Amino acid sequence: MWVFYLISLPVTLGMVVLTLNYFAGPDLPRYVLFTVGYTWFCSLSIIILVPADISSTIIGQDNGGISFFWSWSYWSTFLLTWLVVPLIQGYEDAGDFSVGERLKTSIHVNLVFYLILGLIGLAGLLLLIMMQKDWSGGVVGLAMACSNTFGLVTGVFLLGFGLSEIPKSIWRNTDWTTRQKLLSHKIAKMAVKLDKAHQELSNVIVVAEETSKQMSNRDPFRPYMNIIDDMINQMLHEDPSFKPQGGRLGENDMNYDADEKSMATLRRRLRGAREEYYRYKSEYLTHVMEALKLEETIKNYEQRNENGWKFVSSLRPERDGTLGSYLDTMEVIWRCIVWRQLNRLFAIVLGCMSAAILLAEATLLPSGVDLSVFSILINSLATQEMLVQVAAFVPLFYMCICSYYSLFKVGMLTFYSFTPRHTSSVSLLMICSMVARYAPPVSFNFLNLISLDGGKKTIFEKRMGNIDNAVPFFGEGFNKIYPIIMVVYTLLVATGFFHRIIKVSGGWKRIVFQNEADDLDGVDPTGLLILKKERAWLEQGHSLGEEVVPLSTKFNDSGIDIESRNPTSSRRDNGRRYSRSSEAISSKYAAIRGSNTNIAAAKVSLLDSDDSSTATDGPLSSSTWLSLKSGLHNLKASILSKNNDSLDEIFHKLRDEDELDEL
Repeated sequence: MWVFYLISLPVTLGMVVLTLNYFAGPDLPRYVLFTVGYTWFCSLSIIILVPADISSTIIGQDNGGISFFWSWSYWSTFLLTWLVVPLIQGYEDAGDFSVGERLKTSIHVNLVFYLILGLIGLAGLLLLIMMQKDWSGGVVGLAMACSNTFGLVTGVFLLGFGLSEIPKSIWRNTDWTTRQKLLSHKIAKMAVKLDKAHQELSNVIVVAEETSKQMSNRDPFRPYMNIIDDMINQMLHEDPSFKPQGGRLGENDMNYDADEKSMATLRRRLRGAREEYYRYKSEYLTHVMEALKLEETIKNYEQRNENGWKFVSSLRPERDGTLGSYLDTMEVIWRCIVWRQLNRLFAIVLGCMSAAILLAEATLLPSGVDLSVFSILINSLATQEMLVQVAAFVPLFYMCICSYYSLFKVGMLTFYSFTPRHTSSVSLLMICSMVARYAPPVSFNFLNLISLDGGKKTIFEKRMGNIDNAVPFFGEGFNKIYPIIMVVYTLLVATGFFHRIIKVSGGWKRIVFQNEADDLDGVDPTGLLILKKERAWLEQGHSLGEEVVPLSTKFNDSGIDIESRNPTSSRRDNGRRYSRSSEAISSKYAAIRGSNTNIAAAKVSLLDSDDSSTATDGPLSSSTWLSLKSGLHNLKASILSKNNDSLDEIFHKLRDEDELDEL
């Protein structure tokens, strides 16, 4: 058993550190990193302790160490997910300027949550007293069983979706044509989201600049405004590629009074806009890089004989020498053939494991029938402790991956974001809370699939309690009934039943997980155009995303109506009204970027007809307008030759789809 601990615990700790380092944003406080890392480690420790608990139960060993570690892991995750993490999350989300005020805001936000939780606990205690039931597991066992009921019930739906979608998505991604089609749509949609995020961040910078100009140096709240100015200066210094242009003031944007509450609100808005912008930019760059690599893989596979089985890439320098030629050949074999077949084999293996889990869940209800592959395997290896632990750990770990996969997909649509290198502290804390909340129920569900010889019960099961006895109105055998619900739900997901229902309803489009390419109408021309521009910039020596400016920023600034030869009057009035704000921002923050940086001249639109272009902040001259109009007509003619949609229709379609996603 200790050999298993010596191997699994360092591996778990390494996984936590690497995952946290990969997803955490650049400026996360250390206490947030420690809290998230400790919560993840405690949650995964439960997954490690369950196999050891099964092994010690089979051999009849009364292991006090497992009991201690189990209590430590469970109660640590319980306190973290229900008390510590919500307080820190509210503290991080607050925009106040002092520790006391941020704590006060956090407590105020969580007060309703704690009141509801307390009322539920009080109702449960009163119900126990009224029933006068002889609870064999004690009040603590009853509380633990009831607290995990929510995780058990909702966990079956998360697990069922993951069991179906993970093997399907891996197999689907091996189809290069389907994956390329899906990436083109993702790039186009992400470019529009990046456009809106860039616009919002520029707007907030304009608001901060105008608010700062209205406050004198003797204002008692000037130090708060200086903190906001320092945030903008630091952001522009760390990311010279960001160009705060196109900012506009809304009707209520200047309603920030010279008080601490208004300054806190402005600071929170600035921080949220910055996090959203970098999150969408990170996702955009990820999709673009994947699409570029996929294009190269397909091209090298089709031309492998003409190239002499040498991988030709424009994304990296050419390899020289004999070793370089050998590496090019190995890269063709690996990326174009071996990796694709390994993914297919991996999808088949995971599909078989999903089928085995569903079979075990479906046969829990009939008594005396044990068709669980895991139960049979573990009982047959009863004398070999290490193999028992491995046989229990692999399916349990897969069940956790399936549950967390679905949890992240649902949460990213509604609650938080999970973006490499740019996940905010609030999102990380929300994620770690969800991980801790579902680790015990998933482990308890797995133990239901294991029928140990002699009817032995693990320490985990004894401490967790039995929901059959905890809440009698659920009826006897609840632990055997709810897995049947999961089996039915998984089969419906696998056959696409819910997808067809949502497609017919139309208005529920938001809750569809965006990993299907079956309903996409061909390749998105806008996504391909953006991809072409990015490849051209890379070949010119630029970094990926270095020249990116959101799609419609130029059109918003200049007030261009694509269908008319004249700029719209409303846009022109807005440009005149807020030109001073844009000039003030450019003059104030230009020194931060360096003397050779020209923000206005560096502005590039992804949909320009030329590879490089410039934009001015003032009204368009006739020559500039004719040049831009000519470029747009050439671009529209090029697209129309390949697709019936015009540029205007493409923009209209992208924005309509994005607005539907927000409903």
